[in-house]
Amino acid sequence: MSQALLVRREGAVLVLSNNNVAARNALSPEFYQGVIAGLKQAAADPGVGAVVLTGEGGHFCAGGDLRQLAKRRELPRQERREKLEGLHELIRAVRDCPKPVIAAVEGAAAGAGLSLALACDMLVAAKNAVFSVAYVKVGLTPDGGATAFLAEFVSRQVLTELCLTGERISGERLAQLGPVNRLTEAGAALAEALRLAEHIASGPEQAMARIKNLCREAPRNTLEEQLELEAQYMVISQETEESREGIGAFLEKRQADFSKLRA
Repeated sequence: MSQALLVRREGAVLVLSNNNVAARNALSPEFYQGVIAGLKQAAADPGVGAVVLTGEGGHFCAGGDLRQLAKRRELPRQERREKLEGLHELIRAVRDCPKPVIAAVEGAAAGAGLSLALACDMLVAAKNAVFSVAYVKVGLTPDGGATAFLAEFVSRQVLTELCLTGERISGERLAQLGPVNRLTEAGAALAEALRLAEHIASGPEQAMARIKNLCREAPRNTLEEQLELEAQYMVISQETEESREGIGAFLEKRQADFSKLRA
């Protein structure tokens, strides 16, 4: 994989780390391709139970590379759209990965970096991390699903303020708004994300993939639609070896071992 992304294993956790340190980990096509490939690798590897997405050099991601974006004004509109799809394919890859994806955020998560952090299934942030929907400050509009993700946990009024002011908010403030699973001291976000990922990685792989999808669909579905999806998944889950092991372990008063079921 490209050095725009560093990839390593920590037991059952795959760690994908943004490595464009000189530009505060601004996004690049190489990064998009590397993360998408890494998520596909995680999906296909039964030894991987969870993914942690983070950044090198004290920053998560400063968003799009403004020097590259400035050059796009000369391109035809359709070509500009095609280049944007690289980011949106990345967001979809995070959504569609059957393994839980956890963001570990230190430093800046701005613009599309904020979108990427919020696209993850869980978020661990340092108290002094800085999040911002910074697009308005450079005359641009949000992308990468930023408005969709923010709208899941703030009112329309707060969403509008965040987008129109580009206000910088700390990890502590974002935690108060709702989407932060774990809040840490500076420098501790990755270690805490790894602890969370390791705990989750020991769970039942197939059931967790269904649970991830249930949680993704819940904010958009009506109650009837969500009841239907839950019913479909419960019926499927009841016939699996995972549920045989899980229920058996509970009844036998022992710890379930789902690792032996991974091919």
